[in-house]
Amino acid sequence: MGWIRGWEWIIILVIVLLIFGVGRLGQLGAELGKGIRNFREALSGKQEASEEPKEEPKA
Repeated sequence: MGWIRGWEWIIILVIVLLIFGVGRLGQLGAELGKGIRNFREALSGKQEASEEPKEEPKA
């Protein structure tokens, strides 16, 4: 108890594939990677210039 062994991983992967499907699983991985990258950049203090507040156009 406590550690997940080979058969448990196989069962978990089959359930995940049934729920999300193969195509959506790839998208989830890409989105997760982007989220982790953004989180690390925010922790290190790196912010892109595009995230700065923009001035509102004068009417």
